[in-house]
Amino acid sequence: MSKRLMPTMAALQCFEATARHLSFTRAADELHLTQSAVSKQVAHLEEMLHHRLFLRIRRRLQLTPAGSLYLAEVSKILIQVDMSSRYVLTYGQQTEVLKVATQPSFGVRWLIPHLKGFGRRHPNIHLDIRNEMEPFALLQGAADVVFFFGQGSWPGATCVELFGEEVLPVCAPELLVGGAIDSVEALAHGVLLQNASRPEAWHEWFQQQGVQAVNSYQGPRFDTFYMALSAAQSGCGVALVPRYLVAKELAEGSLVVAWDHAMPSKGAHYLAYAEHSAEVPKVRALVEWVQAQLVI
Repeated sequence: MSKRLMPTMAALQCFEATARHLSFTRAADELHLTQSAVSKQVAHLEEMLHHRLFLRIRRRLQLTPAGSLYLAEVSKILIQVDMSSRYVLTYGQQTEVLKVATQPSFGVRWLIPHLKGFGRRHPNIHLDIRNEMEPFALLQGAADVVFFFGQGSWPGATCVELFGEEVLPVCAPELLVGGAIDSVEALAHGVLLQNASRPEAWHEWFQQQGVQAVNSYQGPRFDTFYMALSAAQSGCGVALVPRYLVAKELAEGSLVVAWDHAMPSKGAHYLAYAEHSAEVPKVRALVEWVQAQLVI
């Protein structure tokens, strides 16, 4: 196995500070080192990489193309190290980290509100929640528990069905002024806000009502329902979204139902965890908590 090319953290810090200031002296002041020490660290780095990182022109420093490229990579490394170190500071000795992956809109509108009180009940479990569009994180070990929408079948995982859903078209109130949308056909000729994860949704919604909408696949496309909802609230068009995601806006009147026809979605929301983690206390704690929320 070939030896890894592994610069020291000190060398990376010296290079990054020098590149920001374009000065060995200022970098040394920031790092509380001597100018000579910083210069030597950068020189060793250049020797290791077989590339000049700086040009010395008339007592001024200038990054070379290789230096600019390396700076972008080193900056990411130093930021990640800093974040990881601060991350560890947030945990006590008895704390367990439970990594949770969820689709963005579901996480914002359903999961987070239903986690209220979990921390008080389980003070030694630290939730680390991140966005994932698909449940691959479970198989890659990047998550302990995954929330996803689909058919509830995932190899190597136990999938617990939470609830089904239905979608309905919503828009800003001004789009209905003067009876602008007085039929399904009129809606079909409007701006249809598309969701990238469900490209067939509008086509199936119109088809269910016997309407062949030629532009059912056309319109601005968004990665998440949350973005589509924001576009609908801004008056950009009509969004076809799950009812549970838009209940708040409908109650407040910032969005209205564009045409009163709800369509059951082909799938349901699930919680999943690896089969071998069924008896892991932190996983079991979250599963039981979520299931309890469904009956409240």
